[in-house]
Amino acid sequence: MTGPVTSTSTPGERGTAAGVPDLRAAAFFDVDNTMMVGASIFHFAKGMASRKLFSWRDLAAFTVRQARLRLRGETAGDLHSTRDSALAFVAGKKVSEIVALGEEIYDEEMADKIWAGTHALARMHLDAGQRVWLVTATPVELATIIADRLGLTGALGTVSETVDGVYTGALLDDVLHGEAKARAVRLLAAREGLDLSVCSAYSDSINDVPMLSLVGHPVAVNPDSALRAEAKARGWQIRDFRTGRKVARVGVPAALGAGAVAGGVAAALALRRSGRLGGARPSGPVPTARRAWAGAVRALSREGRAAVRGAYFLLRR
Repeated sequence: MTGPVTSTSTPGERGTAAGVPDLRAAAFFDVDNTMMVGASIFHFAKGMASRKLFSWRDLAAFTVRQARLRLRGETAGDLHSTRDSALAFVAGKKVSEIVALGEEIYDEEMADKIWAGTHALARMHLDAGQRVWLVTATPVELATIIADRLGLTGALGTVSETVDGVYTGALLDDVLHGEAKARAVRLLAAREGLDLSVCSAYSDSINDVPMLSLVGHPVAVNPDSALRAEAKARGWQIRDFRTGRKVARVGVPAALGAGAVAGGVAAALALRRSGRLGGARPSGPVPTARRAWAGAVRALSREGRAAVRGAYFLLRR
């Protein structure tokens, strides 16, 4: 297996700096909604849209797709669709260009989205002399940037094929998701001589039960309802760093319909085009976009209103 595995530093180089090395133990962290508020690839797409490398219409479609995934979980078709759209964008582009773009976008769009509580957990493992890897379906280049910025050992992510430093538009292996994450962790553990029974894993999603089940210390972080129930049933630890603004912080609440989110995105995009998104309330006549927004919110149920506000928040930030 060519394997979605990479490391930005020599194993143990960062993880042992603050304490006596513990070569048997490590910690594995999911990224989206676990280490970071929302989806890292969404924030990356938003950064591309602001640079006119990705249209706001494409971003709206992506937001609706992410809402659908949060509602009913990822299917093979969803993963292939997301993969194909991502590969279409990077095909023919230099890896160095995408990495440089990712570094800029991380600093602008993602740095303030890191959950302080989850980052503190990662630092706790590093201080104990353990290595810490991110494990995510996010492209490995973006995952590696996040790991670098957070001072972690490295990252496991989805790997695209390259030839002479240029993306071909194909994957070397499957999207790192579900069982694929567990396989990647097992391979890493075998390579690094880790004892999974003393390792830890952290995730927000029921889809990561295969990875969580591998380790002796699984933790549900900001869990979706299915994972929360599974964690309670199995006696796993649960950590929730979300505030009262769960809808805004998570982006898409689990109980909402994708149609409501689509309406929210459309209204938010209309406000963006009008130049009013995030601005002060006008003193004159209410702009058409804002009037449409208000009408849509009044017409929706409580859950629908939460979805619209969530979409508005995502595009406003």
